[in-house]
Amino acid sequence: MQWTAKKTNDTVLEEAHTTRLLISKIRKRQATFFGHVMRREKLENLVTTGMLEGKRSRGKQREKLIEGLADWLKAGKSLEAIEATKDRKKWRTMIANAVKQGT
Repeated sequence: MQWTAKKTNDTVLEEAHTTRLLISKIRKRQATFFGHVMRREKLENLVTTGMLEGKRSRGKQREKLIEGLADWLKAGKSLEAIEATKDRKKWRTMIANAVKQGT
């Protein structure tokens, strides 16, 4: 394939019959870390859920880690993902299913 072919990365990956492994590995590690943090009642728990006191900054708000993980895990709402972290086996099966789907 020539570099002047003007093909997108997605079409090149489809032609090569592969998927992006790096993104799924990053998501898996984020999810396992999030589950670890949510099972503990520490400051990290408050920071990742965004339950800190004070004013919010101006402008468009950043997407929270839990919202991105809930979309990736197809958990629906972020509250469902937080509840799933309490049960370690359930959380691990959710992560494994999301990795198998290749999203």
